[in-house]
Formats: sequence, structure tokens, C-alpha cells
Amino acid sequence: MSQTDATSPADGSSADGSTPAVPAVPAVPSADDARRIALAQAWVAQDPDPETRVELDDLVARVQGGDADASADLADRFDQRLAFGTAGLRGEIAAGPNRMNRVLVSQAAAGLGAFLLERAPGTTPSVVIGYDGRRNSAVFARDSAEVLAGAGIRAILLPRLLPTPVLAFAVRHLDVSAGIMVTASHNPPNDNGYKVYLGGPDHGSQIVSPSDAEIAAHISGVAATLLVTDLPRGEFETADESLVDAYVQATAHEAGYAPPAQPKVVYTAMHGVGWETASRVLTAAGFDAPALVEAQIEPDAAFPTVSFPNPEEPGAMDLSFARAREVGAELIVANDPDADRLAIAIPDAGAADGYRRLTGNEVGLLLGWRAARKAAEETGDGASDGSLACSIVSSPGLEAIAQAYDLDFEATLTGFKWISRAPNLLFGFEEALGYLVNPGTVRDKDGISAAVAFLSLAADLHATGRTVADHLDEFVERFGCHDSGQISLRVTDLSRIGAIMARLRAEPPSEIGGITVERIEDLSDGFGALAPSDVLRIFLEGGSRVMVRPSGTEPKLKVYLDVVAHEGTVAERRAAASDTLARLEAGMRELTA
Repeated sequence: MSQTDATSPADGSSADGSTPAVPAVPAVPSADDARRIALAQAWVAQDPDPETRVELDDLVARVQGGDADASADLADRFDQRLAFGTAGLRGEIAAGPNRMNRVLVSQAAAGLGAFLLERAPGTTPSVVIGYDGRRNSAVFARDSAEVLAGAGIRAILLPRLLPTPVLAFAVRHLDVSAGIMVTASHNPPNDNGYKVYLGGPDHGSQIVSPSDAEIAAHISGVAATLLVTDLPRGEFETADESLVDAYVQATAHEAGYAPPAQPKVVYTAMHGVGWETASRVLTAAGFDAPALVEAQIEPDAAFPTVSFPNPEEPGAMDLSFARAREVGAELIVANDPDADRLAIAIPDAGAADGYRRLTGNEVGLLLGWRAARKAAEETGDGASDGSLACSIVSSPGLEAIAQAYDLDFEATLTGFKWISRAPNLLFGFEEALGYLVNPGTVRDKDGISAAVAFLSLAADLHATGRTVADHLDEFVERFGCHDSGQISLRVTDLSRIGAIMARLRAEPPSEIGGITVERIEDLSDGFGALAPSDVLRIFLEGGSRVMVRPSGTEPKLKVYLDVVAHEGTVAERRAAASDTLARLEAGMRELTA
């Protein structure tokens, strides 16, 4: 009898008539997959995080089993490295060199340490490290502190999760060599990031070229020659609470004096770390406690009530609007999750929710006007000294304010790493809800000090029976209607952004929306005092302007539209500006389709 069981049919099928499964032949990984698998296994061997070790082991097993999606995922993680640039690091939390994780962060800390030691030989550099409430922020901060201390650097960890502006303040207040903030600001929940500030001659601003490239080179050297498990770790210090107290007092001082009258205010922290610090600042400045959006007031890394934790995104402020209707608020104040940005909303009978969020340009222009008036008042003779600054994609209205008050004006590349470096700075902003109102203490955008400044402005208006909406009309009457808009083209294929930029350069438009183009400035090779940047600046007849650039932090092409109208009443100026803006938007959507 053969080895076949006597009860089995002669055709080899099983007793129930089914055909037994043929054992799967193990897939043979391609040469590229085999190379990546080896890299992944080496990565796992030095990864101190059990979660990402298991994640990567599982991914490797799927690749070995022939899973094409897993192969593509592994390639994305290991065929490139998360770039360290002027925004530091930012990306999704996961295993591999093209993700945010404990291996990458430890390598970054070691590279920064090597840069600081090389920059000041024979000294003991110092670094202060802060972190917000995002997933792994505290772990990444502690890893950084230990690795820096192990390299012989004085490492100081902030006492608990705190807003980014507190870390920026700490760099100057403690007079350290550098600062690290672990945050991804308003990115999606599973992202995290790593901002670096420099002290000394950089005065606590974020890194710019060539420091970013020098740090990146040191990080690459660490990754190529050392295992994270071999990096020495040391003891770090924990900052005293007096540091936070100093920030609170310095920021409260921005109000200048006790508010004479106060509008009813609603506040949201957008599930971030802003409220604990902001509440102390508002109390110290003499403001009443605002009504809170309770569901968003405590830090929560999952950001459960918003699809995207950015006050600019549709729906992000819906709970704030609901709370404002409930209490009859005259003003809504929102910080983003790490509290370096500020959003303001005011009552609007024409809005579906009864409120509308002001644009970043509207808030920036009102705060810039306040800063200019304040500077003039302090001199006593109406003259003033200093500069106002904004990024090149922000409203040209700030330049009009500077001219009216005989102040210098600086237009910088995008990012507060550039705005904060404007000489004799009084105030700086960018349209993405970032405002620098106290350059003497913080050289970065600060959503808490900006909130104090705006609440102070609103209180002054309230005391004379005026509203923020009234003040916006007063601005239009004095400086013209500076209206702005933005198109964000989100892509899944990054090559599409490059293709659109290349097409606009090769075939520059002669008109947009029927409005004649007067000139185009290509900043790719630099322009004037501006460093090279992938930006097109298009000037049109009548004073309008269009800026086109890839986003520095997200897979988006961003188009910024700015128009101005000086003729007629306030209502007529608004209507004319709105019409021009609509024409430009339609035209640019065609050009970027």
C-alpha cells in the first residue's frame, strides 16, 4: 500500500472531497528588498523602543512574505533620511530613518552636541530642552537630554510639558548655547518634530543656513559611524519653576497696564499645552478668566475633537463658535497645540456660525498698527524708531503702516527664523497665524504674548464703545483695504509640485484672471537681501501680488494672493478688493490645475 491513507480517495483529494492546500513557496526578496531588510534588522538592533522594534520586525516579515505594499513602505522608510533643515525635523512617528523615532532623535542630539562642541572648542556648551503634549514628546526630550549630557554638554530639561514660546524664552533667559523643542506644532496627531534654536550671536532664534547644514552633517556622521546603543548617556538638570514664572511675568508685561474694560472672551487650547501657562499670564496681566472650551482645554495627543489640530483648518474652531454663542462672547482666542500661534474670531451676523475667524493678515495688521502707535507714543513726539517685519507671503499692508509711522520695514523669507532676525525689530508676523510682539524676550512667534497684546487692544476698544470689527474698518479707511487669500494644493505625488513650479517658470503668465502681470521675480537664485528660495513673486497691475511656493512642512503647493483698494468708502474698497481677489483666485486655480 502506498503512503496515502487507506481512507483517502485515489485521486489524492481529502475525504471531504476538497483539495489539500499546497504549501506556499517562500517569496525570494529582490536585491533591493534584501538590502533594505538588512538595514532594518541593523536598525532594530540599536532601537531602544520596543514598540518600533516590533513594528519594524512585522514589516520585514511581510516583505519576506511577498507583500508589495510592505515592500514599498520599507523602501520609503529606508531609501532616504528625514532631512534636518531650517525647520529641524518633522515627520510621522514610526521606525526607520525617514520617520520620527528614538533612534533618529538620539542621532540628532548627538549631532547637535558635536556641532556645539566644534563651534566653541574648550568650553562647555549648554542646551535647554522643552517638549509639548504630543505622543513621545517627553521620551524624545529625555533621550536628547541624556545624549547631550553624555557628550559633556550641560543639558537642562524644562520641568514639564510647556508651550514652545517658554522654550524660546528659556534660551535667552538662561543664556544657553542652544535650545531644542520637541513638537510638531499643529501637524496631524501621529507626527512629531524637533526644533533647534541657537543662543549667543543668534539671540535665541531658530537655526538658519549654514548652521542647519553643519548640524545635519554631524548627524549624518553619527548615523554612519555610531550605534545609538553606544552613545554615552549622562545626567541632566531639570529647570526650576522660576523659569516659567519669569516667562509669565515678562509676557504679562506686554499688556502694559490693567485693561480699562473687557469684552467677553472664549478660549481654546486646541488639545494642546497652552492653557496652564496662558491662564497664569492672563491673571498676571489683569484680565478676567475667559469662558473655556472645556473639551479642548487639556493636552490630548489624540486631538479627539478635531480632524486636524490647526485653527486655520475648516471645522477646527466649531466648538469655540458653539461656546461663544452659548456665552455671548465678543471675542474668541485660540492657541494651536504648542501655543506658538494665535487665532482670533469675532461676531459676524453674516456667518453661518455667527462668528468668523480673522485671517492671519488681519490680526497681523492690527497688531502691527498697535506696535507702531505704541512706539510713537513712547517717543513723545510722534516719531518712532525701529522696524516692522513680515514674511514675503504676508500682507503688504504692514509696509504701509511702517511708512505711515516712519519705521523701517523688512520683508523676509517665510519662517520666524528669518523674521526674528530683522534689525531693530518692534513687531513681526506671518500670515500663518504667527506673531512676534515681544522681541526683547522671545525671538520666535508666541501665541500667548500675542493673545495678551490682542486682548489689550480689544479692551482699549471696548472702553470706548468700539469693537474689533470697527477697528478693521478704521484700518481700511486709513491704509486702504488690504485683502488676501490663499490656495493650498495638497498632493500625494511631490513631483507634481516641482512640475507646476517648472511650468510657471518656463511659461510665465502675462495675465492672471484678466489682470495684467507687470513683472515676475524668481527667488530661486536669491533676490536682493533674500537668500535663494523656491518662490515666485508675481506683481500685477493695480498693486496686486501673487506668491507661489512649495510648503516647507507639508505636501502642498501654496499660493498667496494679496490685493489693495484705496478708492471710495470703506464698503466700496472692500467690494473692489473682494472682486479682484476672486479674479486672481480663479486665474491661479487654472494655472496650477
